[in-house]
Amino acid sequence: MTYFSHLCTVVLDIVDSVKKGSFERPFFIAALIDKGRAVRYTPREADPVYDSIDPVIRGLGMVLVEFTVSRHKGSAQVRAVVYNGGAVGVDDCSKAHHAILPRLELAFPGEDLYVEVSSPGIDRLIKDGAEFGHYLGRGVRCYRTDISGWTSGILQAADTEGVTLNGKDGMVVLPFSIIAKAKLDHSIE
Repeated sequence: MTYFSHLCTVVLDIVDSVKKGSFERPFFIAALIDKGRAVRYTPREADPVYDSIDPVIRGLGMVLVEFTVSRHKGSAQVRAVVYNGGAVGVDDCSKAHHAILPRLELAFPGEDLYVEVSSPGIDRLIKDGAEFGHYLGRGVRCYRTDISGWTSGILQAADTEGVTLNGKDGMVVLPFSIIAKAKLDHSIE
């Protein structure tokens, strides 16, 4: 079930309950979080453009956290998020931009090309479980569906099944199946 279809089902259930007069408890937006929707670990698919860009970024001492290409009517928009284990500044983004531009021009000949290179930011919303491996040693907050609350800590380990955080209550292992969303949290580093 997609998130949208789950959301529609929840809203229809609430409308039915209100009509019947059986809806007694207050409704909060947080209740719309799909209990079946969790952070997923998605292995990277083979992509020749990514495969040509990744070694260039790694040669600069950075990694590609996110790489997307959108094509529309003779133009291509490329968005790359790079990370170097610390603070990524404007100079780092500029170096990455200049380094990958020639390869992108070869990959999209004759198309108008728009390239955006950015850092993950200090409070990045982690979009895929595969991203956690880049942020070892960084502060992370995870919203857990099993307790309907946040768990914070320093990211100690990440694999295809979940993450391990070292928080105020010690080490916590969180499988991806109970993480509804996650984000970087520099305040606990």
